[in-house]
Amino acid sequence: MIYFDNAATTRTLPEVAEKMTYMLCENFGNPATVSVMGLEAEKEIRKAAEILANGIRAKEEEIFFTSGGTEGDNWAIFGTAEGYVRSGKHIITTQTEHPAVKNPVKALEQKGYEVTWLGVDKEGHISLEELANAIRPDTILVSVILVNNETGVIQDAVSIGRIIKEKNPQTLFHVDAVQAFGKYPIDVQKMKIDLLTMSGHKIHGPKGVGMLYMRKGLKVKPLILGGGQQKGQRSGTENGAGAAGLGVAAQAAFAAMQESHDRILQVKKTLLDGILEMPDTQLNGGGLEQDSPYVLNVTFRGLRSEVLLHSLESKGIFVSAGSACDSRKQVGSPVLTAMGLPFSEIEGAVRFSFCRENTVEEAKACLAALREVVPFLRKINRQR
Repeated sequence: MIYFDNAATTRTLPEVAEKMTYMLCENFGNPATVSVMGLEAEKEIRKAAEILANGIRAKEEEIFFTSGGTEGDNWAIFGTAEGYVRSGKHIITTQTEHPAVKNPVKALEQKGYEVTWLGVDKEGHISLEELANAIRPDTILVSVILVNNETGVIQDAVSIGRIIKEKNPQTLFHVDAVQAFGKYPIDVQKMKIDLLTMSGHKIHGPKGVGMLYMRKGLKVKPLILGGGQQKGQRSGTENGAGAAGLGVAAQAAFAAMQESHDRILQVKKTLLDGILEMPDTQLNGGGLEQDSPYVLNVTFRGLRSEVLLHSLESKGIFVSAGSACDSRKQVGSPVLTAMGLPFSEIEGAVRFSFCRENTVEEAKACLAALREVVPFLRKINRQR
């Protein structure tokens, strides 16, 4: 099997599963209790929070565990809207955000909030000038995805953060870092990030657990009320096994980040160069060096992506027809649409996404399969 769908989810590391088994079967105390078992469980959770914080230059007390990226994005957006309603009702985001950001922002828009939807150029980058001109005294939040989940396009978070704070120091900067965390260097101080979300299963951690970084001193309101766990910000008994497993996964990702980046760039380059040698293909994004090495979006003109991915699947190669959250909907990708691609090019777009376990040999095997199935599928289409 060749698994090139790692932007959708990743294989859990054995050491992560081992840590979670330990937490579930041995260190299973309720971390909210003052018993020895509860304190031992809490110790593991705090250790995981410290690992996550150190990796982005944050403080341990600024880390809050969530059920994943979607909850984190919703919390950042709705929590800011409620906590800063007296400061204004204007939000800025982009047309290429993940649905976990776009849909909460649309919900607020329907409730009377004013939203500025920043466009992108043909490579998927926002205009920094447009951003600067959009920030107003009543702008409470700017939310920008760091690494796009469909194309791998990287936004300039350092410049974005600087512009936001220069134009309005009170405006909060939220970053969806689900596809960036553990793969791309993040410094919340340098980038002036106030809120940042990630998800464990994108970095070989468990599903159902993620993190929201929230800068100390913010007035962001909680989404979940109850027993006051996690410093009163997210009630409910903490998922000790998930948090501890996430900590192990994050530590492994941080340790391997630079070496993995360089090696996976060669995997992506091998696959991309081979695909572009085939007729009627194109890269969607900013380019090999500019974008994340972990995501590759390519159009095979004259084919439907669903047909191609099922043909590859029959050969034991797993890829995606775009975002995992949208791939079952028969609509054109909003991300590629915002980049100006016509539907004829969008319907043939395929996402290959990598992890640090992938190899150049796998890329070559995938190329061999593509060189076989793509001409065959195009021939069938011409005969219809």
